[in-house]
Amino acid sequence: MGRDLESATFTREQRQRYREKVKTCLDVFEQMLASSSFEFDRPLVGMEIELNLVDPGYRPRLANAEVLAAIADPEYQTELARFNIEFNVTPHPLGGDSAVQLESDLRTSLNEAERRCAEVGAHIIMIGILPTITPETYEGEWMSANARYQALNDAVLAARGEDIHLDITGPSGERLLRYADSLAPESACTSMQLHLQVRPTEFAAHWNAAQVLAGPQLALGANSPYFMGAQLWAETRIELFTQAADTRPEELKNQGVRPRVFFGERWITSIFDLFEENTRYFPAMLPELDDEDPQEAFDAGRTPKLEEMRLHNGTIYRWNRPIYDIVDGRPHLRVENRVLPAGPTIVDTLANAALYYGALHTMAQDDRPLWSRMSFGTARENFLAGARHGIDATLFWPGRGELPASELVLRELLPMAHEGLDAWGVAPAVRNRLLGVIEGRCLSGQNGADWQVAAVRRLEARGLSRPDALREMLGVYAVNMHSNQPVHTWELPA
Repeated sequence: MGRDLESATFTREQRQRYREKVKTCLDVFEQMLASSSFEFDRPLVGMEIELNLVDPGYRPRLANAEVLAAIADPEYQTELARFNIEFNVTPHPLGGDSAVQLESDLRTSLNEAERRCAEVGAHIIMIGILPTITPETYEGEWMSANARYQALNDAVLAARGEDIHLDITGPSGERLLRYADSLAPESACTSMQLHLQVRPTEFAAHWNAAQVLAGPQLALGANSPYFMGAQLWAETRIELFTQAADTRPEELKNQGVRPRVFFGERWITSIFDLFEENTRYFPAMLPELDDEDPQEAFDAGRTPKLEEMRLHNGTIYRWNRPIYDIVDGRPHLRVENRVLPAGPTIVDTLANAALYYGALHTMAQDDRPLWSRMSFGTARENFLAGARHGIDATLFWPGRGELPASELVLRELLPMAHEGLDAWGVAPAVRNRLLGVIEGRCLSGQNGADWQVAAVRRLEARGLSRPDALREMLGVYAVNMHSNQPVHTWELPA
């Protein structure tokens, strides 16, 4: 959710000054892009995984402050709801067998975090949406104690001028229809974010490629079929987050005002296109001002922080987000891929990352890129189809027309991923193992969403109610999650 704020309230003057400061930041950013003053000694990748906390009965456990105190590790941080925490993975090179060490480190860290959680009566679950969330989860003090969260909640509701309206119908016909007077439903959406540091001149190609990949990513990695007891989309997180963070009342939607959570509108030619779009079309949500004069800093040879531009960007929820950041005084650019849900296992998570990074590299280097043969609207339709139908989705691909998502991955994306990981210098044994997980998922037709739905149906057939079936399913899910066996190999409850 980004850095903390000093205040949760803002004046009208602050908002006007903030708008002008964002424009100044954008002007300086354009000058920086022209002068090529960005770090790129070697490409680095990073990862963030949002996690859920449950009690021994697999219901949400609203105790993240207590849990974080018990874990006592700066890699774990607070998130929006008290049953959320976030695990931040240190950026690292992708080549060689680094993924083997990363898998070991992730499992060791999460196992230790789980052990310490258990000491305070909580357990960690990696999943796109915790299926045992109920309306009662959000009664009382559900939000983490953080000025930024409260300010964002207040800003969204003030912009809407009315309660948030959720209306989601799944392919099975089940429907969620309810109102919310806070950002509470947004907190149910727990994701994995993949970061890739890129050169300024190569950002547009990588962002466009990431947009093309978003639909297949969702189809293959869907892991969020339930919310508030209803079976909805294979990756309900996409539509739930879109609706829960929407600042527009119905009238503004009818006028075509852009949503705060959105896929985008067009292919880009520069990272500047996205930051300019932020400035041109989106009002400030958290207009906190920084003391720095970015133009003065740039003219003096210092690295401008561009705090207003970065904070503003953090309140616009593209599924592939541009990032300007500074480490050790040196600026760099990243593509932040926010498409995938958390889980089901560490090995599934790393397999998803391997497919993304490998295919992305190959697509971004193509002399005749895919996005030049595909409309942006088609990429958006693939994105929604992947979210709605998961691995059963039918997607469009240039030169092949419409085909099942699993066939698309097997025929097109896996060869690209193998080529791209080779170019990254990933060890063949590591590449084959992780992409083998993807191949197995395609051949079996079972991802996290499919397993959850099949498990609940089997438990309901035994006579369990939907709430009891969801709790029982989540208990089996937790055991499988800790086994680190890929989800396509999971058996259903007996």
